[in-house]
Amino acid sequence: MPDSPRKGPLEGVTVVALEQAVSAPLCTRALCDLGARVIKVENPDGGDFARHYDDVVGGMAAHFVWANRGKESVTLDLKSETGMAVLHRLLDRADVLVSNLAPGATAKLGLAPEDLATRHPDLIAVEIDGYGQGGPLSHKRAYDLLVQAEAGACAITGRPGAPAKPGPPVADATTGLYAALSIVALLYAGERRPVTVSLFDAMTEMMGYALTHARHSGVEQEPRGMGSPAVAPYGAYPTADARTVVLGTTNDREWQRLARELLDRPDLADDERLRTNPGRVAHRELLDTEIGAWCARHDLAHIQRCADQAGIGNARYNTPRDVIAHPQLAARDRWRSIDTPGGPIPSLLPPPVIAGYEPPMGAVPGLGEHTARVLAELGFTDTEIDGETDAENDGETDAENDGETGE
Repeated sequence: MPDSPRKGPLEGVTVVALEQAVSAPLCTRALCDLGARVIKVENPDGGDFARHYDDVVGGMAAHFVWANRGKESVTLDLKSETGMAVLHRLLDRADVLVSNLAPGATAKLGLAPEDLATRHPDLIAVEIDGYGQGGPLSHKRAYDLLVQAEAGACAITGRPGAPAKPGPPVADATTGLYAALSIVALLYAGERRPVTVSLFDAMTEMMGYALTHARHSGVEQEPRGMGSPAVAPYGAYPTADARTVVLGTTNDREWQRLARELLDRPDLADDERLRTNPGRVAHRELLDTEIGAWCARHDLAHIQRCADQAGIGNARYNTPRDVIAHPQLAARDRWRSIDTPGGPIPSLLPPPVIAGYEPPMGAVPGLGEHTARVLAELGFTDTEIDGETDAENDGETDAENDGETGE
């Protein structure tokens, strides 16, 4: 008989989520991928507003589909006594609460850390906020772009005089993953403590190299587009077949191989100005000119083949549509089919590959799809469930639950 599927490491852990957009949803999706049960509590009037960013995935938004597979959606009007009673009964049975509401919203709902510690002492309460508590920006709403700008990330992205937001929602994603890491650590230790993770703290952590360099050098490094201010040569070069190759060296030995074996330029390899990385950074334009001229004479396949033979890191510049059909993903069977209210769609497996464990890859929930079932589990009668559902259908937007922290 074939082996039965191994249970996830977080099997038996129940997570309640008061979440919107990306940061908290990505945190709880990571927990769900590891086997946790995630109950996503949504406003009956529209739910998580990321549901409505666009409608490209069979009527659902791409952000929402990405960050919410495998969860159960329960709609509750948290302005009503019944809605809060249901939420607290959920928390009585839960191990973790994750939230990323607008500043001050959890306190208004009676869900501040001190409230939860009294009423739900066995709960790990994780709150994602924008700027952390106790500072001049603590009251501000925070979205991915705003935090990336505030933390300096946009200043080191793009090109001189043309700053840019990094494409992926880096502040949201890193914050969500730090929150998930904190939860796993506390579960492992068997401890129940409140946790706060701010987007600003996560993003300034990601700025570690840039901040350290600026502090100790007094120099604001300029962004290099598809390059790095820290090392050279390291960048993108057009090829003879109108493609783009990305070549990089990270140490002096690699530079010697690139110059001698790839470019066939022993004169560059022997140039004293280029012997160390600081010298190569200072003469970046010379290197880019010479490497660019060589790449322009060869097609992409030839360059990558020669670079591989010389042990030089290389990649091709791809667009998102290129990546969808990427042979590395296909060869490693990284795509799965998941259900959504609009029908099945492809979805990538989560990054961790755990021996013997196949992530559940559950369905993306419709708004309120699991309300009746979860309320019945909590012991509510059919009459009470019907009453709560009717109240939800007539509910107005919950102002306290209308904002969030993240993109």
